[in-house]
Amino acid sequence: MMDYKLNNFYEMLVQNKQKYPKKPIIFCDGEKLTNTQLIDKVDILARHLEFGGIQKDDKVALILSNSIEFIISFFAITRIGAVCVPINNFLKKEEFEYILNDCEAKWLFTSNKFAKEVKSLQQSTKVEKTIWCDDYKHLDSTNFNFDNIINTTHEDHIEHYNPKLTDLAVIVYTSGTTGKPKGAMLSYKNIFSNIISATMRFNFQHKDRFIVYLPMFHSFTLSIMVLLPIHSASAIVILKSVFPFSNVLKEALLKRVTIFLGVPTVYNALLKAKIPWYFMWFNNIRAFISGSAPLSEQAINEFKSKFKKATLLEGYGLSECSPAVCINTLDKQKPLSVGTPLGDYQVKIVDEDLLEVPIGEIGELIVKGDCVMQGYLNNEESTQETISNGWLKTGDLGKVDEDGYVYIVDRKKDLIISKGINIYPRELEEIIYKLDEIELAAVIGLKDERLDEIPVAFVQLKENREISEKEIKAHMKKHLANFKIPKSIIIKDELPKNATGKVLKRVLKEDIQ
Repeated sequence: MMDYKLNNFYEMLVQNKQKYPKKPIIFCDGEKLTNTQLIDKVDILARHLEFGGIQKDDKVALILSNSIEFIISFFAITRIGAVCVPINNFLKKEEFEYILNDCEAKWLFTSNKFAKEVKSLQQSTKVEKTIWCDDYKHLDSTNFNFDNIINTTHEDHIEHYNPKLTDLAVIVYTSGTTGKPKGAMLSYKNIFSNIISATMRFNFQHKDRFIVYLPMFHSFTLSIMVLLPIHSASAIVILKSVFPFSNVLKEALLKRVTIFLGVPTVYNALLKAKIPWYFMWFNNIRAFISGSAPLSEQAINEFKSKFKKATLLEGYGLSECSPAVCINTLDKQKPLSVGTPLGDYQVKIVDEDLLEVPIGEIGELIVKGDCVMQGYLNNEESTQETISNGWLKTGDLGKVDEDGYVYIVDRKKDLIISKGINIYPRELEEIIYKLDEIELAAVIGLKDERLDEIPVAFVQLKENREISEKEIKAHMKKHLANFKIPKSIIIKDELPKNATGKVLKRVLKEDIQ
């Protein structure tokens, strides 16, 4: 059983202030906050929220870029027992409206950068007040400036709700690959189970420094790159964007970053980049961790040969599991494996009847443990479909080897069945990635005139490289049975991706149908 010493996120800040009051915990754009300064600002903002009428269990949304304001707002919201709803800031007005109405958010934190899409949301949602985290000009009785609040509000007399471990803390909306986005309800216990398990596996300490450039609204970034380092009193180096990529490397070097978390597109960019010798020689990175989507075997091998001082670790998770489920260890990694389950999480590979299949056989991966969400907000039907007797059905196809290492084969919904035979898109993508000219690859299944499915491949080439459809097919035929060869291979200038760099196969299907 996991030992939960803290009940809520605010207690992490209290603990850090007691142990390391003057230690810088956040670096961003030349600014830095110590543990004492962070908790002081959180208390001030929490008092303003409370004074403005926000109560326990009220929903408060964030539509913000990576910033110190994002972190202060997050902790202030949960400080008084309200529920934080971080929203994908790449969305448009109608998508924001749907999420804000679904969760019935009362207040919204945002910035002038998103004003075009959010400035009229008070008229179409239940949002009562908006806090602008920059120089928005149209302030009034329902639109406030973040800095003005921090500089004029006093933190005295905060009603101490002291949220419990099992209370709802965060609602993370899924990317909505099928239908409307669903709000995964995560408790403090859900997220703490992730944080504690990962900290124990990698022995994260207050001397570590994490670099945060992926969007904070994403569950992977929020839990593993923001809350985890604060829990271990490690410092966070915030970058507002991954672009320019040279700035990521510069900050990682200058701020002595030790933990570098990313997604496959970032690691592919690292492999392509001409990295200065002094970065390779003087950087302090001890672990590169990859999530969100599978790394190709080709990329893993190339990375090991290029970055010899640190270990690249692939993991697996999903928002409904807070989000981390499995990850490799520093001591042992297996190619193409996402490692072993964290903590005391249970993982099984099952058939359609939820019966466990033999070792090495492919089936759906299901998860049980403290990481499993409370359910989907306002969607009991989807909750019942997804969680059965405490087991969360991930929708991912995988297998487990004799050592308990988990391998993700594909998304269940992406499985292609041709003439009654299963074709796994990832297997085909792995072969395509062996070609040096390929930057990105995605294989989807399309219905043909006989209502059978046929594989179709989309590829994005590396800059200034050329290869023909005929050459790609010839390469694939050397490694795969003929029935697996895509009917067509479509070369595009750029494949559609989500905020974390995962190729959007849904969009590809819509474009070709």
